[in-house]
Amino acid sequence: MDHNSEKNNRVYLRGTVVSEAVFSHEVYGEGFYELFVRVPRLSGQADTLPVTISERLMKSCDLHVGATLSAEGQFRSYNKLEGGRSRLMLTVFVRDLVEDDTRNPNIILLGGYICKPPVYRTTPFNREISDLLVAVNRAYNKSDYIPCIAWGRNARFVQDLPVGARIVLSGRIQSREYQKRHDDGSVSTMTAYEVSVSKLATVDEGAILDLEQEFAFAPLQTNG
Repeated sequence: MDHNSEKNNRVYLRGTVVSEAVFSHEVYGEGFYELFVRVPRLSGQADTLPVTISERLMKSCDLHVGATLSAEGQFRSYNKLEGGRSRLMLTVFVRDLVEDDTRNPNIILLGGYICKPPVYRTTPFNREISDLLVAVNRAYNKSDYIPCIAWGRNARFVQDLPVGARIVLSGRIQSREYQKRHDDGSVSTMTAYEVSVSKLATVDEGAILDLEQEFAFAPLQTNG
């Protein structure tokens, strides 16, 4: 396994379990389950995030609805066929359960590559936003594709970055509801998951990223 790839995608979450664990899939005889965790923001609002955890880790704790989950892991993506179309799905993959502490309850650090041209826009209140998709290398020649949203000067900075630019960023994972109109005219409420960026920088190609020291899980100031 490429252990350096694990350092390119680090997440710490602490929140309240709000759904029962449901079986998801099995890998080499080990079962994995999905549940949702409500994670508070610094503003007092909260994000409800999908979490994937192995049965091995579940045996060491009681993850009933209302329990607190405090975990470290990675933000991963996978494709799922829905209605004949491939949809990008996102989940926090738990690698370890940790003791509850005083850290910011929602921290992520990613090191990867811009894989689509960033989309710059402004809101009706003239808030600057750039949407970007970051490819993050994983072990065994796999990659995760993580949608991110940058604000203000970060939005202006990334808007002209080329596809293939290598970046490192920190922030938090957020959930966001939106309305989707279907071909038959019906409308349904969907939930998107993305990284709200608080810090971002480009990295020279070939440079060795030492993210272990930078991502020490110290409290980060993030949007919202």
